Amino acid sequence: MFFLLKKERMSEDRDSLGYWALPLPDIEGKQWKRIPKISRLVPFGYTLDPEDKDYLIPVAEELEALEVAKKHLRQYSYRQVANWLTQQTGRSISYRGLKKRIDIENRRRKVASVKRELARRLEKTLKEVSKLEESTGTYSTESRTA
Repeated sequence: MFFLLKKERMSEDRDSLGYWALPLPDIEGKQWKRIPKISRLVPFGYTLDPEDKDYLIPVAEELEALEVAKKHLRQYSYRQVANWLTQQTGRSISYRGLKKRIDIENRRRKVASVKRELARRLEKTLKEVSKLEESTGTYSTESRTA
């Protein structure tokens, strides 16, 4: 009884202080793609393609729950989030498996970011080189047909 009264009082306090609940993330627009099978284990969020054993088919419900779980990791431990994820999806994932999955995704995101930056710098350098070649007129990449 005391817990219910306290909970009601807390919700009243939150309302009076201007607290509000965050809206759920818009995951409807995401399209998950089929990926090649790299190891013998099937990662969380995918199932083996019955037609082609070398590819994995995405399970949208599991991948969407994983996206929400990443947001929960800001407040809760890996164990708690892994247990929540298992209850929500019905597919088991350990806290170590969840941590490994998140770490790999973060590492890949960083590598992709670095490569995009290097590609941008390369394009910029190539433009500068072509401007320099045109302005000096001493070197041309075109073949001479004269």
